[in-house]
Amino acid sequence: MSPKPECVWAVEAELGEGPLWWPRDQGLWFVDIKQKRIHRFDPNTARGRSWTAPAPPGFLAPLPNGQFIAGLMTGLHTFDPAAGTFTLRHTVERHKPGNRLNDGAVDGQGYLWFGSMDDGEKHPSGCLHRLEDSGPREIDPGYVITNGPAFSPDGRTLYHTDTLERVIHAFDLGPRGQLANKRVFVTIEDGAGYPDGPTVDSEGCLWTGLFAGWAARRYSPQGELLMEVRFPCANVTKIAFAGADLRTVYATTARKGLDAAARAAQPLAGALFRFEVDVPGQPQREVLHG
Repeated sequence: MSPKPECVWAVEAELGEGPLWWPRDQGLWFVDIKQKRIHRFDPNTARGRSWTAPAPPGFLAPLPNGQFIAGLMTGLHTFDPAAGTFTLRHTVERHKPGNRLNDGAVDGQGYLWFGSMDDGEKHPSGCLHRLEDSGPREIDPGYVITNGPAFSPDGRTLYHTDTLERVIHAFDLGPRGQLANKRVFVTIEDGAGYPDGPTVDSEGCLWTGLFAGWAARRYSPQGELLMEVRFPCANVTKIAFAGADLRTVYATTARKGLDAAARAAQPLAGALFRFEVDVPGQPQREVLHG
């Protein structure tokens, strides 16, 4: 039987994205891209706290010192929650002013990977990047909306999503960050929504949120659909594994694209949800380079 998500914070995010569990402070962090907000939910108190970002934030990635790298439309910034400050680290795609950063993840070696996209969601100007010690490096271009990436437990496979094409790609990932053998891992069928943020659990199974699909799905490493978790709102964006055993799943959702009637029919759209699973996720990794 599939889990039933419960709403834990009716935060009304316009575009909730990028959830991550940070054991350092026992908090669930995520962003609201369109409202330029960074949120933290405390499971112990069931309370949330929010910060305003200077530009639309696409993702957060933790640093060893308790701060974060925040991927904003204006570049990669250091976000200090204690001070509430954002300090620019690297500009990204200065030559593409219509782009913004959208989603990111840290691999097993501590390298941050992240995608850019056309903020107008029309032009294939987006690209997958890797943050190296010398700065961001463009890896795989040609996307309108990027999502991910995510990594297999052995670190040898990278998954990256082409949302508008409804395709999740898999790559062979080499020890120095080189990608090879790009291939279609999963294509989401018409009518089931669009694949949003991917996450891989400890068994190597890939979870993806489905924007306009009312669900999150779990696929085997071979691309077989194993589970679908249904939600009371259409736009499910991404999940994160949390808690001491990494079996508590949090999911972000969005109100973006819903008209007044749809928002009235989906009062929990944009909320943060939670459910339990049997197979744990992978631990959150820190950024060690760049």
